[in-house]
Amino acid sequence: MLPSERDSERATDEVHRGMTDHAQIFADLQESRQRFLALVDDLRPDLHRYCARMTGSVVDGEDVVQDTLARAYYELPELKEFPALRAWLFRIAHNRALDYLRRYERRMSEPLDAALDVAADETLEPDNAVSRDEAVKAAISRFLELAPVQRSCVILKDVFDYSLDDLAGMLELSVGAIKSALVRGRSKLRDLSASSNTVPELEGQRRSISPTFERYAALFNKRDWDGVRAMLVDEVKLELVSRLKCSGRIQASNYFTNYDSITDWTLVPGWLADREILAVYSPPDDARPSYFMELKIVAGRITEICDFRHVPYIMRDAVIRPPRIAR
Repeated sequence: MLPSERDSERATDEVHRGMTDHAQIFADLQESRQRFLALVDDLRPDLHRYCARMTGSVVDGEDVVQDTLARAYYELPELKEFPALRAWLFRIAHNRALDYLRRYERRMSEPLDAALDVAADETLEPDNAVSRDEAVKAAISRFLELAPVQRSCVILKDVFDYSLDDLAGMLELSVGAIKSALVRGRSKLRDLSASSNTVPELEGQRRSISPTFERYAALFNKRDWDGVRAMLVDEVKLELVSRLKCSGRIQASNYFTNYDSITDWTLVPGWLADREILAVYSPPDDARPSYFMELKIVAGRITEICDFRHVPYIMRDAVIRPPRIAR
């Protein structure tokens, strides 16, 4: 064999070996991610319950949960020892929720320090049962009326029943600051409940559904997949939350094939607060949807599909309203 031929063969072997190494690394990363998601699976519903109240939206709350888990997965190998998982994840969720609020300029005008100098009210002491009941029953959008630190304290104490010491550790505040934030937050929430019986999520119940949503749902329910695909832009983005992200009609083909293999579902257009969505009833005669889908539309074409099938806990706080009936 000539030297040039040996060099060429050696280079080819190195390329193949490199491709094999890359494939193994990719497989290892996928396995590691699945093991991590299995580890945190039981905590995700509570993380979402917290994040939905911090953002005022079940959909935005799930975005923060995803961001939280991505951050946790990145940080975990850098820790010297395995953390107390629940408290650690809630601390990350709290910080990611604050980042979300800053990013979208939804911060309340009241500064953090304003919550630190309020005298305690005996009727609003940390273990007051009435306050807990009010917080649990409050609509998630109501929490947006509270300053962020008050919001966090009320949610963690009254919805999740964490101790003051737990809150101090999660939020990196003193117990005195936690108590003061609870006083203000509970008072505000109580005033809001007393001043209005209108639940914000009901505002969308009289809205009509757009023709594109109606057509997509009708074609989907008929299993007319060619008709559905014709509504998509070529580079449509698909997210099967917590499972898959892809783009392009070809990449999305398996998604529709999988739905075609399942018989116990039907799509019904509706409203989730100010979001137009497709509620999925599975089985179709259920009184309440099992989950929902969200579409993004540009010029009458579907540009994005977001399917929440694999995070059913999102429905715990979701209030989906039917559209206005045309007369």
